[in-house]
Amino acid sequence: MRNLWIFISKYNAFFLFLIFEVTSLIIYVKYNSFQKAAFINSSNEVTGNLYARVSEFYSYLSLKDVNDNLARENAQLRNQLKSSFYIDTLNKHKVTDTVYKQQYEYIVARVINNSVNRINNYLTINRGSNQGITKGMGVICDKGIVGKVVFVSTHFAVVQSLLHKDSQFSAMLANNKEIGYVEWGDDLNPHKCLMKDVSNNAQPKLGEKVVTSGYSLFPEGISIGTISSLHTKAGGFILNMEVAIAVDFSKLQYVDVVDNKFANEQAGLEAQQKKDE
Repeated sequence: MRNLWIFISKYNAFFLFLIFEVTSLIIYVKYNSFQKAAFINSSNEVTGNLYARVSEFYSYLSLKDVNDNLARENAQLRNQLKSSFYIDTLNKHKVTDTVYKQQYEYIVARVINNSVNRINNYLTINRGSNQGITKGMGVICDKGIVGKVVFVSTHFAVVQSLLHKDSQFSAMLANNKEIGYVEWGDDLNPHKCLMKDVSNNAQPKLGEKVVTSGYSLFPEGISIGTISSLHTKAGGFILNMEVAIAVDFSKLQYVDVVDNKFANEQAGLEAQQKKDE
């Protein structure tokens, strides 16, 4: 306290000057309408800018919740797409009875670990068996296919990425529905894959879309990428095409796990077929 009094007494003239200066400014602004209006406008602008910055800061802190909500809404919208339903149609005596049955449901998940620069790449999601995830489910995002679930725990799952040497998915050309399959290329480029065993009669074009065929884990028409180059194989009867992958795996944050309600039924029937071969 003694040091404080010494400091004030030493600079008392300066403090008196400040008091008189502030007092005079208050009187000047209070009793002059123009200066008063200018001061209020300036203070409102400063306050408004401050509130705007505070609002932006709180908005930034709430981005995670916003993204979570958007991801949930996207999954709900996917569940309502026509491609998510199986159409059971019976034609008899000119009477058509059509029933739409839910075939695909989507479970939203957040990516919590990911790799893109290895020979075999995986990603981990924050959903597991408690949320209905099972081994073998397909995984997509808003841009296209991501991979398939290979390991599941109670609260987490590991997804084998398209960027994996053993990943192979049924695919087709979007324009003429010609069927082939896609796999990751040998050059380990995270932006390229190969579409193989397409008939040379398909006459694909550079830039043509490649999508899922509906024969495997995914509904028909999910984007895989676009054709970036063409190659022939086996005397020109078969085409292998380089495909620019639609998904940027290095930026994955949210994915949808595809729950095919008819997967077990189809797998069981095809297993019986293999026994008879």
